[in-house]
Amino acid sequence: MLHKLLELSKQPLFRVGVLVLVLAVFSGLGYGLYTTQTTPPQPIQFPHSRHVALGIQCLYCHPGAWRQASAGLPSTQKCWGCHQQTPLTQTSVELQKLAAYAENGMSIPWVPVAMLPDFVHFNHRPHIAAGLNCENCHGEVGKMGIYENPQVLNMGWCLTCHRERTQDDPEKRIKLLDCGTCHY
Repeated sequence: MLHKLLELSKQPLFRVGVLVLVLAVFSGLGYGLYTTQTTPPQPIQFPHSRHVALGIQCLYCHPGAWRQASAGLPSTQKCWGCHQQTPLTQTSVELQKLAAYAENGMSIPWVPVAMLPDFVHFNHRPHIAAGLNCENCHGEVGKMGIYENPQVLNMGWCLTCHRERTQDDPEKRIKLLDCGTCHY
């Protein structure tokens, strides 16, 4: 059997087939990685920059960041609470979409953008307690129209930050670089 396989591997057509298979696998892996880092389409094109310019704090719309992994996405009622008072509803297509969700009592089907794998246990609270601002990880949201991840959210990126912030505290460094801190 092994002898037949070695003979087969000497055939140019077999080598081309293996090459095509390898390229297909790597292309699929590359596409999979690309799709995890692209911004998904949202039901309403929410302009973060406009809301930040008005002085609205991140935690007003994303209050879950105080106490849990998910910062949460604003409810239709929270958005409509402010926007029902603005005349822009008649002129903005996006606000007309919001009005339709509110009038029909429907939740806005927001699509989360900053997603982590299920085997990563992340919580915003210790990061806020450590004095980090939302911009440290999520970028200059005040300069973004529609939110996009400013960097690849992966283990290497997190560990680099943990190393930089614990250079002068060996005890904290041990804790923040331990696998069990994020994988439990």
